[in-house]
Amino acid sequence: MTLESLKDLLASYPFSQETYPFDEITCVYKVGGKMFALINAHETNRLSINLKNSPENNILLRDMYQEIIEGYHMNKTHWNTVYLDGTLDDSVIKNMIDDSYHIVYKQLTKKIKLELENEA
Repeated sequence: MTLESLKDLLASYPFSQETYPFDEITCVYKVGGKMFALINAHETNRLSINLKNSPENNILLRDMYQEIIEGYHMNKTHWNTVYLDGTLDDSVIKNMIDDSYHIVYKQLTKKIKLELENEA
């Protein structure tokens, strides 16, 4: 998955916002002000994305795929870093993004969800 296709996918989620809170390279996607994906493009030959999941699924994913490790600079219980060097199937990445988005969206308050829907 290329950086461009990854950004297109992340931007396609409802109410997704692309932000750069840390620097002009580290791209953070948020829903309702909460992060669901962080793209690290600092290492051009080692593009990666941090995604949220349940602690149980995170352990399972790390055991199944060598491209998935504990979240770099993140809460390692809830976040994974996924290296996007072309060896991991895009469907696995997309499923992980889906999970991350839905986990974060589900945790939003009713008030924030209503505000998002009213802005659309």
